[in-house]
Amino acid sequence: MSTSRPATIMAGIPQTNMSLYRRIRFLVGDPVAIIEIPREGGARKSTLIIRDIEMDRAKKHARADEVISPADTAPASGLSGDRETATAQSVAEFLKRNKVGKVVADRTLPLIFASIIKQGGIEVECDVEMGVLSRRSKDEQEVEMLRQAQHATEEAMELACRTIARAKPGKGGLLSHDGATLTAERVRSMISTFLMERGYFNPPSIVACGSQGGDCHDHGHGELFADRAIIVDIFPRNQTTLYNGDCTRTVVNGTPSAELIRMHKAVVEAKAAAIAATRAGRTGEDVHRATMDSLKKHGFERGLPKADSPETYTSMQHGTGHGVGLDVHEPPLLDMGAPVLVAGDALTIEPGLYSRAYGGVRVEDMVIVTRDGCINLNTLPEGLDWK
Repeated sequence: MSTSRPATIMAGIPQTNMSLYRRIRFLVGDPVAIIEIPREGGARKSTLIIRDIEMDRAKKHARADEVISPADTAPASGLSGDRETATAQSVAEFLKRNKVGKVVADRTLPLIFASIIKQGGIEVECDVEMGVLSRRSKDEQEVEMLRQAQHATEEAMELACRTIARAKPGKGGLLSHDGATLTAERVRSMISTFLMERGYFNPPSIVACGSQGGDCHDHGHGELFADRAIIVDIFPRNQTTLYNGDCTRTVVNGTPSAELIRMHKAVVEAKAAAIAATRAGRTGEDVHRATMDSLKKHGFERGLPKADSPETYTSMQHGTGHGVGLDVHEPPLLDMGAPVLVAGDALTIEPGLYSRAYGGVRVEDMVIVTRDGCINLNTLPEGLDWK
């Protein structure tokens, strides 16, 4: 069937191409392609080309109107023994048989697919925005997967913060737990073991004590001490759904200084201001400005310390947050120049303040944007005392 409207294609390996995985909702480690061809009346028919041994599962679970194998649309010259090349050859032949003269691809299309399709005399156009907004706008299934991931993240967070808060201070404030020195590495191991047993892959969490927390992305190392701020940032991925959690809290074992209390109060109020500003139709910049306006009321600015800055220089060193989903960092950013928010955006709201002298304080929640505001997926307390 001939059509003047272009077909669309996404291709690659769903296990590593999260945009493709989201489109078909079928996880596989071999090359696949999903092609949509316009039909009469504005409808589109989607065809998934996938390795033959995966076809039965794909027919049951993948989001596609039909499922075929590369052999079903093999060119006359035959298919390559290389799976990725063979899939691309099959795609080109499929498009020719359906009299498609032009295909539009998203930014993730592998070059081998574009090259072989072009060799077949078919125009390939890259639409850099294709799939970006749809991926940002999470559907009900995705929101539930994020809710599950955030719940597990919060359970791990509670374990970590309570372990730190209930540890015993010794000489010089050095913390011990179960008769051994408590270190960032031990807490990180506890977090990873807890999450692994619940089906999560956990990249190294941040457990940054004192001055280490003054660098917002220092993962932390070594001994933990009383009376200092300890940032704990956990961002695991569910091994089944592939959706991520992301949560940060700050804990102090003992008595925080007056300056730490002031920093923490400013951060919590800034988070509340940012959440209040979050709704569809507002921009990510609006949310970030709400954060900074709140921090400025407490005397804090945004910026990295300069070489000649005093040790006590304290500032916000990053944007207010970012999108989260199949990747822990997705569009949009919540920063200057950020785009308009859409219903279904999953965002972290994570203001923080950092100082070489006092360390760092960050508190992070995950929210789902709605037309009227946002839904906060977090339930944990925000305070510094976790006893």
